[in-house]
Amino acid sequence: MQDIHYGLILIAAFVATASPGPATLAIAGTAMSSGRPHGIATAFGVLTGSFLWSFSGAFGMAAVMYANVWLFEILRYLGAAYLLFLAFKSFKSVVRPKPITLEQMTSNSLQMSYLRGLGIHLTNPKVILFFGALYSMGVPSGVAVQGLLTIIFMIGLQSMCLFLGYALLFSHETFRRLYFRMSRVFDSLFTLFFGVAGVKMLLNKITP
Repeated sequence: MQDIHYGLILIAAFVATASPGPATLAIAGTAMSSGRPHGIATAFGVLTGSFLWSFSGAFGMAAVMYANVWLFEILRYLGAAYLLFLAFKSFKSVVRPKPITLEQMTSNSLQMSYLRGLGIHLTNPKVILFFGALYSMGVPSGVAVQGLLTIIFMIGLQSMCLFLGYALLFSHETFRRLYFRMSRVFDSLFTLFFGVAGVKMLLNKITP
């Protein structure tokens, strides 16, 4: 049996997780606009989605997804619709800017922030493709269940550090003050990023 190259697997997962995308943007935006608790809740929602896809990829769900392309299509449309919805919400904040105050918090509950992060990650087909490729090509065949669980745990631990790091960093008072002073600029950027990501996901068919 071939050895598992944990270092290479973690490097690949780090690059995919740390790079800017819908999940990291949502964590950063929520942490800045709504504070640390909501940023952390969003981060845990993203982390839950990451664990689910990692577990599914390790134990064969990726093969099922590959064999049923229509599942990818459903997720693609759901993910695109949700990203466009987030872009619309950011655009509303640009048109109707909120009062500039650090005490202001959104009315959404922590549960809603958690579900927001979870929804973003569960409806992103690229996450499925990443974990499917990681476990099918990056992990030797015949690996025992213990080895797969170790990989899932290590990737999950690394992802937790990254996602919580984003939440803690962007909820810092300096970042929050910057956000509220330049809220329309940030909301414009979020509108652009979420809108482009949604349109790109909608128009570009992803082939497993």
